Amino acid sequence: MDKKYLQTPSQTIGPFFAYGLTPTQYKYEFQSWVDNNMVSHIDNPEAIEISGTIFDGEGQAINDAMIELWQDDGEHKLYGRFGTGTEKNNRFIFKTIKPKSVNGQAPFINVILFMRGQLIHSYTRIYFDDESNLNASDKILNLVDTKRRNTLVASKVGQTYILDIHMQGPKETVFFDL
Repeated sequence: MDKKYLQTPSQTIGPFFAYGLTPTQYKYEFQSWVDNNMVSHIDNPEAIEISGTIFDGEGQAINDAMIELWQDDGEHKLYGRFGTGTEKNNRFIFKTIKPKSVNGQAPFINVILFMRGQLIHSYTRIYFDDESNLNASDKILNLVDTKRRNTLVASKVGQTYILDIHMQGPKETVFFDL
């Protein structure tokens, strides 16, 4: 074989398979296997909501992003997925439980974002503002510049934690490389 094979070029992130990943967002008449209710199988009175909006560099809410949450506190391993075009005002909303501290780390939830215009997905975390002592000593959170840590910390309002995600601009959320 004399043919030289080249690397396949990158493509922007979908979500390409909307009917299987976020069917509600695109008005399909069936539900996703994975949705935003991460605790439907757990009888837990401590359920919380996490909500927010994903903004582009111009401050506009992104209506076709897909957001996934992953959490593992050793006791519960939970996963959820949601399309931002599903809720009013293009926000995301998840029902879950607040993770516990593991090995002295502050409780956190991993976030993966998929959206148009990205060649690879973005990774970030959600920390909780009512965990100030653990947040202050968390090794990963303390790697982030003090002025930018607030982009990772959700504010508690009742039983809901609110965290907006900004993809670019002066309020840009801190994203992590894997």
